Amino acid sequence: MKCHRLNEVLELLQPYWSKDPDLHLLQILQKIADEAGFDKPLAELTDEVLIYQLKMDGTDKNAPIPGIKKDYEDDFKTALLKARGIIK
Repeated sequence: MKCHRLNEVLELLQPYWSKDPDLHLLQILQKIADEAGFDKPLAELTDEVLIYQLKMDGTDKNAPIPGIKKDYEDDFKTALLKARGIIK
């Protein structure tokens, strides 16, 4: 894990962990994995899954994913016209 990713994980982990301060680090990581629906061994939990799950903590399940939200359109026809470059 690169230094900037480690800093990001630590920054995101602090408020999450403060909700359950009595848990150990591995218990916190297992809780995050369970919330993400990650059913493999904890050793296989990637930093991408961890970061995504921490970023999405407390958000509406049905809300658009933040990275995709910039391209999100309520109207399918408008989305198609934008994708084809017909409208901006």
